[in-house]
Amino acid sequence: MDFITKLPLTAKRHDTIWVIVDRLTKSAHLLPIRETYTSEKLSELFVKEIVTRHGVPVSIVSDRDTRFVSRFWKQFHESMGTRLNISTTYHPQTDGQSERTIQTLEDMLRSCIIDFGGSWDDHLPLVEFSYNNSYHASIGMPPYEALYGRRCRTPVCWGGVGQKEVGSKVAILDLTEKFQLVKARMKATQDRHKSYADKRRRPIEFEVGDQVLLKVSPWKGILRFRKRGKLNPRFIGPFRIMARVGKVAYRLDLPDELSGIHPTFHVSHLRKCLADDVTYVPLNDIEVDERLNYIEEPVAIVDTK
Repeated sequence: MDFITKLPLTAKRHDTIWVIVDRLTKSAHLLPIRETYTSEKLSELFVKEIVTRHGVPVSIVSDRDTRFVSRFWKQFHESMGTRLNISTTYHPQTDGQSERTIQTLEDMLRSCIIDFGGSWDDHLPLVEFSYNNSYHASIGMPPYEALYGRRCRTPVCWGGVGQKEVGSKVAILDLTEKFQLVKARMKATQDRHKSYADKRRRPIEFEVGDQVLLKVSPWKGILRFRKRGKLNPRFIGPFRIMARVGKVAYRLDLPDELSGIHPTFHVSHLRKCLADDVTYVPLNDIEVDERLNYIEEPVAIVDTK
């Protein structure tokens, strides 16, 4: 699950979409909400829209949104028996399924607004219906068919789908075979993408107390002045590793200048510091935000004539 925030405010006072995707069938629920909703309000909506339709999930993958890491949200799902898998900060690949769904959703909503006008929340049910009935390459069928074991009866093909007996042994066997087929196709897709990543992946491990450099990036869309962007530092530090968090994340001892940044980082953002202990990349020239981005400032040109 993830949020799409900062959308245009609608007549119903909605400005955010809560995107919830099933990992097995890829079916998505798109819930219009307000960005000011608290964890208590989200829990009520979760029970109303998700639990009543699909039951209590075994686990949930999400980013570290303040509402997802709140004490109430954790206790709520702990009491329901759901395991919360929170992604590592600055590593969006953890919940890549929802991130990819959001990209598709934004394109579909943009098309609806351009063609039909009106508010985006008026078109959201149509977008959800279209997404869940579109062919998904990773499972080899539409999410609706993977979820219910049959194709959806739509106005486009009224006579294309007939009645299906519910509860028979043949229907159960057919549904079981489809789930096995979906899992096999998903495994093939995951293995294919894993092979792409493994070509450039190398094992990186650090020990507690090691000195490492932290990767930063210029803010996207900012004009580079006199090619200064290519000469700006790509790594800052070094910083000492305080603890290891899981298998691929580490907690750093950050200075006061970076107090607004979460101290836990994925290993892909770290590099071993091979210089001596007195080496230091100053933070005076750049101001890093909470996303490890910094805005490039223009260089002052002094006219000596």
